[in-house]
Order: sequence, then C-alpha cells, then structure tokens
Amino acid sequence: MSLPARPRRLLIPLLAAVSGILVPAPAWSQSSERIVYASVLDRSGRPVTDLAARDFTVRENNIEREVLRVSPATEPFDIAVLVDTSQEAESFIADFRRGLREFFQAMANRQEIALIGFGERPTVLVDYTRDTGRLEAGIGRIFAQTGSGAYLMEGIIETSRAFRTRASLRRAVVVITSESQEFSNRDSREVLDELRQSGVVLEAFVVAGNTVVSRAVEAGATGQDLTARASIADQASRERTIAVTEGPRLTGGRREDLVTSMVLGTRLRDLADELSNQYRLIYARPAALIPPTSIEVRSTRPELRVRATRIPPK
Repeated sequence: MSLPARPRRLLIPLLAAVSGILVPAPAWSQSSERIVYASVLDRSGRPVTDLAARDFTVRENNIEREVLRVSPATEPFDIAVLVDTSQEAESFIADFRRGLREFFQAMANRQEIALIGFGERPTVLVDYTRDTGRLEAGIGRIFAQTGSGAYLMEGIIETSRAFRTRASLRRAVVVITSESQEFSNRDSREVLDELRQSGVVLEAFVVAGNTVVSRAVEAGATGQDLTARASIADQASRERTIAVTEGPRLTGGRREDLVTSMVLGTRLRDLADELSNQYRLIYARPAALIPPTSIEVRSTRPELRVRATRIPPK
C-alpha cells in the first residue's frame, strides 16, 4: 500500500535527518592522542614535580591543542653519552671521568646508558646497560688518543640513527666535548635531520678553550698557512656550533658552555635530576591530511620554564 503524496513529502526530510545522525563524522573531524615529554624548571633551575594538566599548554603550528592527561614519565630512558677523546681534550679527561662517574651514580641503575668516545672515530666503550659496574669500567677506558681529531658530528649521526632500532620512547644523546677541531665530513643539516627522524633529545656540554686558529698562531703559523687553517677551521667550527646549538633547541635539550671542566660533575648531576623528573603529556590532535611541523609546550605559570621538543610526535 502506497502512502498519500503529502505524508510522503513529510517523511522524506524526516528520514534524511535521521540518516544524518547515523552517518559517522568524516575522518578529518576525529582526534587522536599524542604524547610529548617535558621537563619543568623553577627560577633556580630545579625540577618542579607537582603539576597537572591545567598547568600546561600545547600548541601545534601555533594552534592550541587540548591537554588531556599529565603524569610523571616512567617509560625507560635510553641515554648515549658521547665524550671527547681527541688529543685536544687531553687536559680535560680527568674532569670528564669525574663528571661521568657522578652522572652514572645519579642515574643509579634506572636507565639504559651507553658510553661512546669520538676521538679519531666514534667508538663504543660500553654498550647500553644499567650496570653501574660496567659503566665504571668504561670510564677507565676514557683516554685522549694521541694524534687524533674529534668526530663529534659523525658520532651524533651514527648514535641517533642507531636509536631507530631500539624500542625506547625516551632517548637522549649527551655530548661532553672541548672546543677541539672537528674532522667529520658532515654538515649541520645532516645532524639536525637525523635528530628530527630519530626523536632524540640532544644535551651538549662544551668546555671553553682556545680555537684552532689561535693555537696555530701560538705555534708560529703565518701567512698562507694560517689563512688556509683559518678557512678550514672556521667552516668546521661553524657547522659544529650550529649542530650543538640548534640541536638542543630543536629537541628540547640544552647547550651549556663551561668556563672550566671542573664544574662538569655539578652540571651532569643537574641533568640527571631533570631527566629523572620529566612529565608525560597526552594531548588531542585533530586528524588532518598534512601533519604539523612545529610544537610548543609551555606552562600556564609564567615563573616556570619548560624544556620540550619542537618536533611534533608522529
């Protein structure tokens, strides 16, 4: 039996309205959860450990995202320590050893740590382990290699790339270096690209010292010889400086320039305290065809400073 024309006309818009309710929303309107890790410091540089979701803001491509949950980060942390073992770091080696001993003791069997020297070529002194005894033995293998140069850029790239095969969600490269001449045939773009791909936080501690050119002057270099050395040294120094300055800024780490290697132990203890007190932020990201290219994590409390990556999680 067919319906009269008028009831049929009334039924059509009603069915359309009902079907509109039942049809799922388009994929682009849905959201997914993303995770970002952050350290929060007070004015004295000490970690703040009592914050909640309301104390954070997250912006991607300068668009605010909803912070859903915040908790202490408990996931395992893989940390690769790259230490300068080139000849030019010889006068700092004893302080490097003392500082690393304090750092390893502060981490106290809680994280997987590797120790890598980058004099001559990057060399694994201790593979990833939580065993402080093995790390202590590795400290004993830190020596300045006679006649060697520094391959820091190579070390950062190789170590970051190796992280791709590891399952850890939190990962860091800690660089301890003098201002030794760089011998890697790499530029800063390669280093920064690898950091973006691997999701590594770069922490750099640079002990001040004479530049390559000033040492050449002290050694009596003049004329064309000095000009050639200056050109090579300046280019290598420029690329290295960009890498160890922009790398921490991009990944949420730090670069600290130390006027003396004697303070390294204190700085590394501060780093251990900070890494041990990170937050795990879960926020909502609307689905989109084009992924975001930047992220900024801040605290709603202006007196607090947040360290977090500027690379959006995938």
